[in-house]
Amino acid sequence: MSRFVVIVLDSFGVGAMKDVSEVRPRDVGSSTAGHILEENPSIQLPTLEKLGLMNALGYEIGSHKRSEMAVFGTSNLAHHGADSFLGHQEIMGTTPKVPLIQPFNQKIEEVEANLLKHGYKVRRVGEEGTEILVVNEVATVGDNLETDYGQVYNVSACLDLISFEDLKALGHVVREVVQVSRVITFGGEQVTLEDLLKARKVKNNEIAGVDAPESGVYNHGYQVVHLGYGIDKNVQTPTILDKEGITVSFLGKIADIIQTDSTRLFPGVDSDYLFDCLMAEVKDIETGFIALNIQETDLAGHAEDVARYSDRLELSDRRIAELLPLLVEGDVLVVMADHGNDPTIGHSNHTRERVPLLIHSPGKENIEIGLRSTMADVGATAADFFNVSAPQNGTSFLNQIIENK
Repeated sequence: MSRFVVIVLDSFGVGAMKDVSEVRPRDVGSSTAGHILEENPSIQLPTLEKLGLMNALGYEIGSHKRSEMAVFGTSNLAHHGADSFLGHQEIMGTTPKVPLIQPFNQKIEEVEANLLKHGYKVRRVGEEGTEILVVNEVATVGDNLETDYGQVYNVSACLDLISFEDLKALGHVVREVVQVSRVITFGGEQVTLEDLLKARKVKNNEIAGVDAPESGVYNHGYQVVHLGYGIDKNVQTPTILDKEGITVSFLGKIADIIQTDSTRLFPGVDSDYLFDCLMAEVKDIETGFIALNIQETDLAGHAEDVARYSDRLELSDRRIAELLPLLVEGDVLVVMADHGNDPTIGHSNHTRERVPLLIHSPGKENIEIGLRSTMADVGATAADFFNVSAPQNGTSFLNQIIENK
């Protein structure tokens, strides 16, 4: 029996990276974990602190103390910016390419031409400079309005009028000619083209797209695929494990954004539900790789809501405490983040922060694995754990936590 479990507390960073003054000045001084504990000193996180949260943070805050038992480290981000999609690709052992930042209207002609080349019918909607595309009267293509400007395009569709397989093919045609980090291709049932167009919005006279929540696309039969820039699933740890017949289970956002042949996929957002699924998977899987993303922390960061973020952390802390007794000698748990999202920094976007690596393997105590240069070290360690080929990037730290490896 041997299980490698990764829990990503989405956006729970532990301090700005050294390069932020040059590459992301608005994130100078950010520390998601540190500032939440300072703003809410009564927060109760006994399990995370036992695992080494304050050790990873690097200082104590009030009653929140370092752990003498912790197996811990921290990691820089190797990907450009501070992005959940790219962050998770990195965690799984990929070196993401540096994407371009281009509002959709800078690429609309190329996208339109490629769609026409592949036989689609295309028309434009909106004023020149802030247009979106309507494709086959069933889908729209435009900017994603919920992330940093110019980083993500959305292909939004009516799944009563187009199959998800055909929609994915459409998304790949868009992906072929753009260099932004993601093309998110998704649709919902009981949604009409009129619903999508009614939710069209323009921001700052620069980006234009469909407001996905307002359109109702999430409400019924929602399906999504995230198409990343320069991502090759074949050199990522999950696909390597798939090919070796080792069980892979993904829960939460990871099920939507990491490609795998596994059918053990549990998409969703509600943290309690996802932890319930995690407990069931750990009990059911004797040998395998299990990864969970808790997205509600990130959503609270975007809302700049310290109280809500604290609540989701406390829930996660309680549920991780329930998980620990299920793990046996030889198992490895890594609790980490993928970037920061400091709700106190003065803006509502992700922050470029180091992430904690809080490690639990029964019988192992008081080990420090240091500051890693990339989160891909987690994927490399998982591959090493299962004795399969290494992923594209990353250096395993398994020999630091497992003897005789």
